[in-house]
Amino acid sequence: MTSKTNLPLKTIYSHGTVGLPMAVYGYPLAIWIPPHYAGTLGLDIATVGLILMFARFTDVVTDPIIGELSDRWRTPIGRRKPWLLIGVPVMILGCFQLYSPSGEVGILYLLLWLTVFFLGATMIMLPHRAWGAEMSTDYHQRSRITAAREFYYLTGLLFAAMVPMVIEIMNDGGVGVGEVFGKMWTDAMGAFTGDIMNATPTDRSALTGPVLTALAWSIAFLLPAAAMVCLIFVKEPEKQITEARVPLKEGIAAILRNGPMKRILLIVLLVHFGESFRNGVSFFFISEIVGIPTIGAAYFFYFVAGLVAIPFWLALGRRIGKHKAFMSTLLTVAAVSTANFFLDIGDYLPFFLLFIVKGFCFGGLHYLPIAMLADVVDVDSARTGGKRAGAYFSIFGFSEKIAIAVGTGSSLFLIGTLGYDASAGVEGSTGLGVLALRLVYCFGPVVFYGLALKLIWNYPLTPARHQQLRERIARRDARLAEKMA
Repeated sequence: MTSKTNLPLKTIYSHGTVGLPMAVYGYPLAIWIPPHYAGTLGLDIATVGLILMFARFTDVVTDPIIGELSDRWRTPIGRRKPWLLIGVPVMILGCFQLYSPSGEVGILYLLLWLTVFFLGATMIMLPHRAWGAEMSTDYHQRSRITAAREFYYLTGLLFAAMVPMVIEIMNDGGVGVGEVFGKMWTDAMGAFTGDIMNATPTDRSALTGPVLTALAWSIAFLLPAAAMVCLIFVKEPEKQITEARVPLKEGIAAILRNGPMKRILLIVLLVHFGESFRNGVSFFFISEIVGIPTIGAAYFFYFVAGLVAIPFWLALGRRIGKHKAFMSTLLTVAAVSTANFFLDIGDYLPFFLLFIVKGFCFGGLHYLPIAMLADVVDVDSARTGGKRAGAYFSIFGFSEKIAIAVGTGSSLFLIGTLGYDASAGVEGSTGLGVLALRLVYCFGPVVFYGLALKLIWNYPLTPARHQQLRERIARRDARLAEKMA
């Protein structure tokens, strides 16, 4: 395995490039797909929510298989790299069919292409994350590997937020290509002066179709480029003498006997469920409850704050431990979510300020659990001598994806069932439906954050404990090397 102390920054950041296009894929799924299919294309919002959930459950089959195969495959280019080569074209195909549908679109169409899209994403993300965990054994260097990936991820989200801004501005009429960036700056400043409410056309938030088409083309260009950088400039670690092959069933059983792993899984499920519970309805809350038509500008601020915050969360995790830094993130986000309940039409400045604070915490919410998981893998390695990073990341990734899908789908289903009409907005919805929208966006996440905080409170895998595990693994590897010499 690569040395824990001499991993070049070029290698770290080349590996992280894949995070950029994968961020562009995730953003529209949460923000733009629900209003496009439920509003523009006329599907029932509750039905869209159910389809989003159902399609994700295909990962019950695909995630364990791909995780196991990526651990076991031996090819001339490695174990993890072939999956990027296979997954890229599959994901691009699903992306165009899902983001830019042609002809009649119904329930089966949405279900089919969501399934293909998710399969391609699994082929890329799962082996890529396992690969990152294998690049170093050092507690803090793993944090840097994860931070680099999250840097690209947040950069991708920032890019994904800029695309809707450009589409919205160019649709206003009379705005040339050369004037777009000037108008973007005007929108940015208008968020804090109040001008954005009066100067921005109210029909911007209806441009879900053109926005999704532009994002599909973005993924088609960015994903192959990022994959090639990773494939060319990053070597996979050499096979280890301690590596042991175990049946998938046995591997999963061993993982579930890992106390820190079970705790991480529950934390991830709760946090991502809470986040997605809110994200699924965020488009409607921003545009209808607060009355901000430029959704792109709102998320631009959000992701800028998240990008700027990565060094802060990295430093805080190093200083007080990753789990304690994660706790502080959840407490801050819970306070912001609660404050949003008191906003109404025209409260643009308070909303943007709260949204920026929430965006600042976004990096911590996504970066810290993944960094913690890489350390959890060592608990299994210290106990059994096995190398099951792929299996660990398959279960982690599956838990993450299911939580996102169920969170998004259940929030859409709930507000739709209670009377919120996505195509008619607040005026065409029942009072109960509008109240449900407020409660889901503001208080739904807080409940799940509170449950996660209880699990993080006494998290056992501290930096000191992890160092002990690494020393134990090193001694065992040395003994095995002597025997084989």
